[in-house]
Amino acid sequence: MTPDAGALGASWTATEDGLQQYPNVHIQWDVPIRMSDGVVLKANIYRPADAAGLPIDIPMPTILNMTAYTKLISAVADASLSIPGISDSLMKYARDFDLSGTPFSGITELTQALSGGFARNFAVDRQLIRSGYVQVVADVRGTGFSQGIWDVFQTREQADTVETIEWAGTQPWSNGRVGMTGASYSGINQVQAAAKQPPHLKAIFPVVPGNDLMRDVTAPGALVGVSFLVPWLMAVNLTKMIPDISALASGRFDWRWLSDRMENPFTFMDLVFAALATPTVDAIPPNLAAMLNDGPMRQAWLGQPSQIRIPTFVVGGWHDLFANGEPRIYNEIPLPPGQKQLVMGEVYHINATRGFGNPGNPPRTDVLQRAWFDKWLKGIDNGIDKYGPVTLFQQGGGWVSTTSFPQPGVNYQRMYLSAASSGTAAHSQFDGSLLPAPPTGVNQLSIGPGVSSVCSRDTAYITAGASAVLVGCTRDARPQELDGLTFTAAPVNRPTLLSGPINVHLNTVHNGTDGFWTATLNDVAPDGTSVVLTSGQLTSSLRAIDPARSRYSANGDLTDPFPTLTLISRQPVMPGQATQLDVGLTPTDAVLQAGHRLRVDVYASNFPKGTPLRPLLNESGLMQQHLLLDPGAPSFVNVPLG
Repeated sequence: MTPDAGALGASWTATEDGLQQYPNVHIQWDVPIRMSDGVVLKANIYRPADAAGLPIDIPMPTILNMTAYTKLISAVADASLSIPGISDSLMKYARDFDLSGTPFSGITELTQALSGGFARNFAVDRQLIRSGYVQVVADVRGTGFSQGIWDVFQTREQADTVETIEWAGTQPWSNGRVGMTGASYSGINQVQAAAKQPPHLKAIFPVVPGNDLMRDVTAPGALVGVSFLVPWLMAVNLTKMIPDISALASGRFDWRWLSDRMENPFTFMDLVFAALATPTVDAIPPNLAAMLNDGPMRQAWLGQPSQIRIPTFVVGGWHDLFANGEPRIYNEIPLPPGQKQLVMGEVYHINATRGFGNPGNPPRTDVLQRAWFDKWLKGIDNGIDKYGPVTLFQQGGGWVSTTSFPQPGVNYQRMYLSAASSGTAAHSQFDGSLLPAPPTGVNQLSIGPGVSSVCSRDTAYITAGASAVLVGCTRDARPQELDGLTFTAAPVNRPTLLSGPINVHLNTVHNGTDGFWTATLNDVAPDGTSVVLTSGQLTSSLRAIDPARSRYSANGDLTDPFPTLTLISRQPVMPGQATQLDVGLTPTDAVLQAGHRLRVDVYASNFPKGTPLRPLLNESGLMQQHLLLDPGAPSFVNVPLG
């Protein structure tokens, strides 16, 4: 099936956009849901209503969204989408607004997400409700108007989600069949809940969900990630303090809510500040050390998609915060294709649905969501199980449908980093080559930390896409390459597929007892434009990997290293001695057009995405590092080509 699903896709769109069975939506505000430990969550319940606005008293499938971003925001977004004429005009403007090909193309990357369905996934889908669904939007514990201490995806919050699912499935307005929807936070808790197999949960539709939060956001490759974590935590901690003004005015104010907020106003911030302020590894406080050493908090953040047994539709992106986990979720779910679906776009976190609904692209995500729930909650044979099952945007090309990820027919092969000049990157610190055979001589290249990474695709990645508006930073890596070592291959003579996770194996030498490395894989056009396809980073002392969870190519080379990222497994480097390490890059799918080249960039810093813990940063000393190009112990990239 084509990415736009052809006539079926048009039918799904018409079903979502057409006249629905019920004319109105009835909202019951701030309904209390008591958890097993006595904490009360608050939820808004949206039900189909008749012409007089009265709710329909027929049990219906129920869609649950558990949010940490306060359901007040969902309500405001819903109200904005419901203004007759205005919302349609806004969506059309967002779809047609196009600055592609100009220095301001990054703005278009963000605005075009508005028309792709994301808002209805994130907030409320009134078309879905009017068609015969109940939608429940609940504040997770310790956020919005719910009582308790924010538990940040921990055991108690996960138990709350399961209890809320079972509560929703037993209400008079529910027929016992519950689905889950939502993006980001509300996508992660779907994956967590489905793995626990609550009886009433029958299908999920997570948009940009995470699977292993420690490796994806908190510490992507290096016990780093505070560049995203700090503003995100501050935003949730601030919005959770917004009081229920209407309850306060009417004398119904929940004083336990206030007591809980005062008890822990800045959840998790103590651990972040400890990571930034602690000068030595030995001085790391016990609660932070427990998290860094695979303690209960970290274990709770580790998804278990292999336990999911219900239909799951994952929407992600190659430059999303959770790009590393989204294909893993799909691949690890033990369901046949069709009952599980994966869509990966060339997007960041906040513009995950950019281009959806345009000709040749996947249908809007609210359209896909509606078809998914109609199939698995109502039993309507609409063909959505025949979609995909894997729908990918090939970077350098366009949308494709395939049977698996990585795509069939790719084979891993080494391409070696060589000191021979490619003649393509005079702007970089060093212009080397990427060759199919090992170099013949020994060379040692030096590289130090720099700041050019501020203007990079990785900065857009760690800011969830917000910095994509920076002129020239996401679509051309040459400004970043001013601080990097570049290794560029000969041009390909035909379109060449690249599909799967990638490993960059580096032979390194350090001046200190630690170091920090970043690598990117780029598509270099004939005019010299260098576009980052994927990237990764690693603190040198955290190079130990878990062989059981890592993946390998047929010759035994790593393709997808799984670093343990614990202080217990930490291995300080010996200054002056060669140290080999593996920098795993996030999975990708791309096509190199004829005349284009593959390039590996190597850096000694990656600010703001890469910010090592202070004690590890102290040990590296921000010194120069060295890349050893030795035919006896070569540096290479293991790349899946087809």
